[in-house]
Amino acid sequence: MLRAYQFKWYFIVTGILAMVGLLSTLLRHNNTVEIKWWEYPEYVLQIALSLLICWLIHGFFLLHKLPWLNNYAKHFLSNLLATISAIILTGVLYACLPRTTLFENGVGFKTFSDFLVHFLGAFLASIISYVVFYSIHTNNALQNSKLENEILARAHLRAQLLSLQQQISPHFLFNSLSTLKTIAPDQATKNYIVQLATVYRYVLNFNEHYLTPLKDELVFIKSYLYIMDQRFEETLQVTIDVPDGDLTLLIPPLSLQLLLENAIKHNIISPDQPLHISIRTDHSPALIVTNNLQLKKTPEEGTGTGLKNIFDRYKLLIDRPMKISDSAGYFEVTLPLLKP
Repeated sequence: MLRAYQFKWYFIVTGILAMVGLLSTLLRHNNTVEIKWWEYPEYVLQIALSLLICWLIHGFFLLHKLPWLNNYAKHFLSNLLATISAIILTGVLYACLPRTTLFENGVGFKTFSDFLVHFLGAFLASIISYVVFYSIHTNNALQNSKLENEILARAHLRAQLLSLQQQISPHFLFNSLSTLKTIAPDQATKNYIVQLATVYRYVLNFNEHYLTPLKDELVFIKSYLYIMDQRFEETLQVTIDVPDGDLTLLIPPLSLQLLLENAIKHNIISPDQPLHISIRTDHSPALIVTNNLQLKKTPEEGTGTGLKNIFDRYKLLIDRPMKISDSAGYFEVTLPLLKP
């Protein structure tokens, strides 16, 4: 956390301003004997303390999300608090320091002009520290965003390559499914083939988009569940409660299918122990998937990439992480949704 405050740059800025003050003093005096050198440490201390408090306050406002403040209010409040805090801190410190030769001027707020000088100095320190910290913070954010985009692009490319490896003549397979539907002897078989084709088409096309409308994901899920129902019949019970107003929200494609597959893989599904899965949305907005826990004694072997795949995609695409809870006999996953 301390690294995020970029204290290296604080010391650099302090050193630069100290050198500027020294050069300014030398330029204003032709004779170095006339210079009151004992006032210079006081100047450096004031600069260092003013910059430090401003640096910390600006760092807090820039590094933390404050949803109750818009950007303009955040910038204004940050500079206002930094300026006031710098004045108070330096004033209190000087009041506590002994009146020695080094600090013979004391507090320095004896007249309005003295206060105005301190105020302008604190305000200048606030502006300088804000500009420097904001520039560093923005540059780091841009670099991180660029890196995340590169990682996402590579991951997307790998997914496309894997998909291409798995797509053995997709047109041939679609044509075969169409032919199979035509020669199928009964309507149940025809329906199964139609749903299988819907699932296959969605899986082939998902690599074209990072996000998909929840409506499309649910259409795909209903076809997927139709296929699962043929396997588990009434022992797999899924309820979907998603208002029409939430159907335009966006979700990483296949996320919901991976959650259902994960629940089916790791839990017992039988007439005596049916698996109940609930799919619903909340106002955050998020998609919540809950299932009762009845874990298999001997878990099926898998790659372990299902939940990790979703987690990694959310880390890259959405600034709100997915949440997983396992308590009171239920397993629940919350997937944040994005507004289009």
